[in-house]
Amino acid sequence: MHRSKMPLRLWFWAAYLVTTHTPGMSALQFSRQMDLHYETAFQMLHKLRAAMVKEGHDRIRGTVEVDETYIGGQRTGKGGRGAYGKVLVAGAIEVRGRQAGRIRLRVIRSASGDHLTGFVKATVEEGSRVMTDAWKGYAGLRSAGYQHTPQIEGEKERAMDILPHIHIAFSNLKTWLLGTHHGSVQQQHMQAYLNEFTFRFNRRQTPMAAFQTVLGLIAERKGPTYGGLYGVAKGDHEWQHPNATPRGVGS
Repeated sequence: MHRSKMPLRLWFWAAYLVTTHTPGMSALQFSRQMDLHYETAFQMLHKLRAAMVKEGHDRIRGTVEVDETYIGGQRTGKGGRGAYGKVLVAGAIEVRGRQAGRIRLRVIRSASGDHLTGFVKATVEEGSRVMTDAWKGYAGLRSAGYQHTPQIEGEKERAMDILPHIHIAFSNLKTWLLGTHHGSVQQQHMQAYLNEFTFRFNRRQTPMAAFQTVLGLIAERKGPTYGGLYGVAKGDHEWQHPNATPRGVGS
């Protein structure tokens, strides 16, 4: 909110709506509701999304399901681990009996061992029991200090039975992107929306606490400027969405 020309009341409304409204809030919805220009609403919501990531947040632990999925893309082509025109998202979620715990989501460059192991190391505590399918990209997890339990997947239809929690989370993520944002999220901003989904998912039982939390985190994190936000698309600006893969890594 530094040097913002928008009244504080609007910032509180934006924070309240994006954290407590069950399906979230798109920039188009927010612009109409608050009578703002679309670009103003777009930038305000992205500033709030940047504040939904706490610096040095804890890694998840215990029994954790890990998998990847492709999201979006207008170009037709083969599916699976080679889909064209889509964003590859890695996910890790705690398993607490029949319930899901905390989740972590990140855009990754490929489903190679380096990228998948790097994602797990960044989001899951060493020593945790990590359950994955039998994809070779997860082969290095045991040597990285995890109790790796690969599941032989076999039929595609069995994926939900083998790793149910992460597949339900992926399904909810895609439904949210399609329903609230009409599937129009640009690839260069995908990590920001993953950050919002993660923040809301991990606080799904306490929406008012989520509202209070995001107001506190706003003071800790520097949000994007107009130039920084639009420079992400061109790759010519130093600002990046929180949790984004550093430029040049895995290029």
